Amino acid sequence: MNQEFLLYTYFRSSTSYRVRIALHLKGLKFTSKPVHLLEGGGQQHTPEYRSLNPAGEVPTLVHNGNILSQSFAIIEYLDELFPEPKLFPAAPYDKARVRQICEHINCGIHPIANLKVQQYLTTQLSVSEEVKNQWLKHWIQEGMITLENLLTKTAGEFAFGDTLTVADLFVVPQVFSSKRFGVTLENFKTIQKVYERAMKLDAFNKAHPHVQQDTPPELFGKV
Repeated sequence: MNQEFLLYTYFRSSTSYRVRIALHLKGLKFTSKPVHLLEGGGQQHTPEYRSLNPAGEVPTLVHNGNILSQSFAIIEYLDELFPEPKLFPAAPYDKARVRQICEHINCGIHPIANLKVQQYLTTQLSVSEEVKNQWLKHWIQEGMITLENLLTKTAGEFAFGDTLTVADLFVVPQVFSSKRFGVTLENFKTIQKVYERAMKLDAFNKAHPHVQQDTPPELFGKV
């Protein structure tokens, strides 16, 4: 079966990072189509892109004419079509616990630093950059404390036991994002262990924000 994957992505988008990891893990060749979230007021706002993704977000995956947005939905779709390596546990309770980790990151941490939130704080509420960054760091750190507590109950070599799961595809990009906003891993030993183990795998390094075609030259290669 002919497989054509086009991924609309942005180099430092943590949600795009998740999908890039999944594609690399499964050995699927794909074409990246960068969507610059800041250039010209944001390429995600163009009518052409909004016709693909009404929310004006990344990532968007086009597969043989099928269009999908939302990283969780995309990864689940890929996992069902290409089950090796399997990213979701088979046992219902294990699968639910892995989803719990992902949903905490997806709903409890990631939205805080979303570009739309940052822009609203500065443009509509006239929050200074200093106060905005202080606010972001505080709430991201709160979310990371909860994530650490979750992982102390589930982690082995990876986020859930000793087998790679979709949870690792959420943890690693969240670590990258957290560091970007000044949250270190000093007090999150379990998260750090999971992150370091995953980063030994080629797929995670190939998907890293600093080695993408739209990575700015000053950041390129700094993994």
